[in-house]
Amino acid sequence: MNSVLSFILVLGVLIFVHELGHFLLAKAFGVKVLKFSLGFGNKVIGRQWGETEYLISAFPLGGYVKMYGEQSEEEIRPEDRHRSFSHKPVWQRFGIVFGGPLFNLVFAVALFFVMFVFAGMPEPVDSTKIGEVNAGSVAEQVGLKSGDVVRAVNGAPTTSWDHVSDAVKESKGAEMTLEVERQGQLLTFAAKPTMQKVKNLFGEEVGERYMLGIVRSDEIRYVDATIAQSGKAALVHTWNLGYLTVMGIVKMIQQVIPASELGGPIRIAELAGQQMEAGWMNLLYFMGLLSVNLGILNLLPIPVLDGGHLVFLSLEAMRRKPLGERAMDISQKIGIAILGTLMLFVFYNDILRLVKRWLTS
Repeated sequence: MNSVLSFILVLGVLIFVHELGHFLLAKAFGVKVLKFSLGFGNKVIGRQWGETEYLISAFPLGGYVKMYGEQSEEEIRPEDRHRSFSHKPVWQRFGIVFGGPLFNLVFAVALFFVMFVFAGMPEPVDSTKIGEVNAGSVAEQVGLKSGDVVRAVNGAPTTSWDHVSDAVKESKGAEMTLEVERQGQLLTFAAKPTMQKVKNLFGEEVGERYMLGIVRSDEIRYVDATIAQSGKAALVHTWNLGYLTVMGIVKMIQQVIPASELGGPIRIAELAGQQMEAGWMNLLYFMGLLSVNLGILNLLPIPVLDGGHLVFLSLEAMRRKPLGERAMDISQKIGIAILGTLMLFVFYNDILRLVKRWLTS
């Protein structure tokens, strides 16, 4: 139940923000908005305010803003041409379409800004505490454990993780002595580093060096920050998450990251529930992360997505005329087929994870 509630909360907010971007840009450029819907399909709740009907629809995985004159076959009265989407200049239509992804990215910046202002900015704690010992590694074989604090290497005191890391890298495989603190006791271990492959964030091999098989603790602390510092950090953090999202897509296309890593609504619901249990700050951070993902993914040049529409509008600007109806129709069908296949695939991944978890429990 917790997962369902948090899923509805997170997805509902992100869909609302996305559609609000389209809605406000349409209003700013004088386009008549007929419907603003959270969800697709049959109307569950609806109310007319002014010229716009606001809806909550049955299928919650998305939403839409229906604008006057959006469809090519729609009959436009001469006196209403100035309110029609299709009769607006290309740059204004581009702005309206781009408004959805833009608002998702701006929303992420705003969330991170609020978090940094009220909770402080996170920064890693530079300690010599071991966060993880790799299975089968030299460190595990000699008896090092997660939570141990390295106090000295070869008799030289260590005050930062760089001291430990540099000593291991420069050992050239020679046996080294580590003095660690464990539950108030000082213990000494002798270990011989081995040459191992070094992998980046995406699992790609980027070289090799001597290692023991220990990973630094990922503890963080929160430090007070000014409004300006929080704003800058929120922008940088959103940019970094956006970059990682784009690179993740690239690495998946290159088959560096397996397609089995893709998750759908069930996986999102699980993660949202876990983050809510961990606290509201964790849930807000997760929402910001998803908002960046949603903004970037919607910019992919796939027909039906905002990115596909932006490609069509860019071609129209270059050609000085829109694409033909047949080309648009074929493109839309291809886009629907791609998205439909992707949805089935992520649902399959989600269900397979649940089945594997059930079989191993």
